[in-house]
Order: sequence, then structure tokens, then C-alpha cells
Amino acid sequence: QVQLVESGGGLVQAGGSLRLSCAASGSSFSITAMGWYRQAPGKQRESVAGITSGGLANYANPVKGRFTISRDNAKNTVYLQMNMLKPEDTAVYYCNAYDSSWTQYWGQGTQVTVSS
Repeated sequence: QVQLVESGGGLVQAGGSLRLSCAASGSSFSITAMGWYRQAPGKQRESVAGITSGGLANYANPVKGRFTISRDNAKNTVYLQMNMLKPEDTAVYYCNAYDSSWTQYWGQGTQVTVSS
């Protein structure tokens, strides 16, 4: 089992920045890919960014050039640096991870609110 705990959400003005962190514990040695999803009110959960254990990253089109995903394998932690935030980035952000058997895990979510 893997437990994921997010932190770093909050309220920020448009154009500002936030950095989200997600720390994995439990059977974290088995984690392969990690990523971030978000869910805005009334909308489906959507992928934001993902990163492999080797550091290969991918991004959803709406965040390309503004968000950066990174991970510290020694700390079992994944980060999401969010710059040039827009009101449409407002959502609950969830950390996601897969283990070596492709079991998927989710964090509890952290709220990000961007005011205009």
C-alpha cells in the first residue's frame, strides 16, 4: 500500500505562483509513475502533468509552459511548480501514483484558488 499526502495549496492572485508537494509513504519503493490531476467544480477530473521514475515529464495543453513537474526519488516526493496562474486553474489538485503492479493511488487533494 502507498499513501500520498499533498500540501502547498492555497489562494493566490492571477499571475501568481504556487508549489504543490506530494509525499509518498508506505510501500513507496514500488512507485513508478507519479502525477497530478485536478477537478474543478462541476467538471471531471483531468490530468495536469505526469512524470516517470526516470524523470520524463508530460503536460496537459492548458498548463504547458506554465507548470513544471519534478520528483525527488530519494524523498519519494513529487512537486508541481505552478506559475502564471489563471482563474481557470482553480480546482482541487490530486496527487496520483502507480506502483510496479500498476495499482493506482490517490492523495486526498489540496485546494488551489486563483482570484482574478
